[in-house]
Amino acid sequence: MSASVSAPRVGVWLIGARGSVATTVVAGCAAVTAGLHPPTGLATETPAFADSGLPPLDSLVFGGHDTVDCPLPKRAETLAAGGVLPPGLVEAVQAELAAADREIAPGGPLPGDTRSEEELIAAFAADLQDFVRRHGLARTVVVNVASTEPVATGQSLPPSSLYAAAALRAGCPYVNFTPSTGLHHPTLAARAATSGLPYAGRDGKTGQTLLRSVLGPMFAQRALAVRAWSGTNLLGGGDGAALADPAAAAAKNAGKERVLADTLGTVPEGDVHIDDVPVLGDWKTAWDHIAFDGFLGARMILQTIWQGCDSALAAPLVLDLARLTARAHEQGLTGPLSELGFYFKDPVGKGPAALGEQYAALLGFAERLRGGGSGPRPRERAGEIPGPAADERGEA
Repeated sequence: MSASVSAPRVGVWLIGARGSVATTVVAGCAAVTAGLHPPTGLATETPAFADSGLPPLDSLVFGGHDTVDCPLPKRAETLAAGGVLPPGLVEAVQAELAAADREIAPGGPLPGDTRSEEELIAAFAADLQDFVRRHGLARTVVVNVASTEPVATGQSLPPSSLYAAAALRAGCPYVNFTPSTGLHHPTLAARAATSGLPYAGRDGKTGQTLLRSVLGPMFAQRALAVRAWSGTNLLGGGDGAALADPAAAAAKNAGKERVLADTLGTVPEGDVHIDDVPVLGDWKTAWDHIAFDGFLGARMILQTIWQGCDSALAAPLVLDLARLTARAHEQGLTGPLSELGFYFKDPVGKGPAALGEQYAALLGFAERLRGGGSGPRPRERAGEIPGPAADERGEA
C-alpha cells in the first residue's frame, strides 16, 4: 500500500502496550515502513486492498495502556534475544520504539487501586483524548492485545471492559484481539449499539484455530464423519502464564471449540489442553489429533503440528485490523464489523466460520471501503453484541 506524506495521521492505542504482541506491532510497522523487511503476513498490503483508502503504515501513531513499566526498547531487546525479532532490528527502529513508549499511560486497576469503575473509565478515556489532541489525529483505534483474563462473572467490569468502555466514551473504534470480555459485558452491549462506532473481535485467529477453520470445512464438504478432535497447546511467555489459570484457559478454548461446531455442524468428542512451558518463551506448539470415518466406515486419523511464534503471527493481523477499522470509521460504518471474522475465533456479528468464506467476505469489505459506501448498517447487523464469555499485563 503506497504511503502518502499528506495522509491524515491515525492513532493505534494498544491495551497491553508493553507486551510481546504490541512491541512486535510497533517494531514491525517501523521496519516495514522503512523498507527493512517486506510486509509478510499483512493482508492489507496485498493487491486486493489497493485503493481501499486504508491509512498508510507510515501514518500510524502508537500509544497505549499497560500496568508494567518495562520500556519498549528493553522489551524489544528481550524479544530479539529470543529470536522473535531479527538481528539488528531493535537498533534500527530504536527511535520509533522510544516514541511509542513515551505514549504509554499507566493502566489499571493496580493492586490497592481505590478508584471506582467510573473513575478508571474516565481516566482511561482522558488519556485517549489527550493522545488524539496532542498528535492531531484524525481518529484512533483501540486494540486490546493484553493477556487473557478469566471469564467475567457478575456485574463488575473486568479490566478489558473498563478499557472498552473508555474507548466508547472517547469516541474511538474498538478491536478486541483477545478472548477477554471487553464489549461483551452485558452492561456495555447497549452502549456499544448506540455509540455510532464500529467495533470488531474477538480473539485473534493465529495458529491452531486458523488451521481448524480450514480443515473443518474440508471434512464437512467431503462428507467425512469426524468422530473426535482433540488438541494440545504448549506455550510460554506471558500468555502461557496467564492461560495456566483454568478460568482464562476456558475463555480461550471456547472460541476454538466454536469454530469446530460452526464448520462441522456438530461438536465432536475431545478437548483442547493448554500447558504453560516457560522455556518456550514466545514460541508455541499446537498438536491436533482428528479421528474420522471414511467410505464404508473406514477409520482414519489426521494429525497436525503447528509450531510458530505467536507475536510474529499476531502482529500483522493487529496492523490489518487497525487499518481496516480506522477506514470503516472514516466511512461512517457502525456496529459489529462481521466482515472481519477472517481474523477472529469468535467474531462479532453474523458471518461464516470457514476461512475461505470469511476471506471472501473480507474482500467484499475491501471493495465496500474502496467504493466509499457509508452510513449505518441494517438493523440486524448493527444490533447488540452477543452475551458474555471471557488483560492487562501486556501480552495477548
